[in-house]
Amino acid sequence: MKIAIASDHGGYELKEYIIGFVMGMGFEVEDLGTNSAESVDYPEFGKKCAEAVVSGEADRGVVVCGTGIGISIAANKVKGARCALCTSEEMAEMTRKHNDANILALGGRTTKPEVALSILNKFLFTEFEGGRHQKRVDLLNSY
Repeated sequence: MKIAIASDHGGYELKEYIIGFVMGMGFEVEDLGTNSAESVDYPEFGKKCAEAVVSGEADRGVVVCGTGIGISIAANKVKGARCALCTSEEMAEMTRKHNDANILALGGRTTKPEVALSILNKFLFTEFEGGRHQKRVDLLNSY
């Protein structure tokens, strides 16, 4: 599985931490920046990641900004992106099972690294249930 990951300056440290974890699990990683803690505009990075996932260049994505809110809004502007801001393992599990979320958003200033990794782990290894949820995902994709 190939994971695209992007952040702004507020998510830079957590992004770097996540990359090491994901690579250690044997996944391929596409780092879409930013490459420092210098101030940048989060919409550009949310868009880059969403485009990589929607185009098929990556299987799933992870976006990180200070809270995860702004960058998740940016990612969801790309047609076909289903980005979910998750603050718990349960949220990550349910967004995969019921929404077939293809991008995970995390807050670099609001989520401890160990918690972020447990959320990411649940996001990566939970499958979409399909069935009754497929109609709803199809509706989301049609908007």
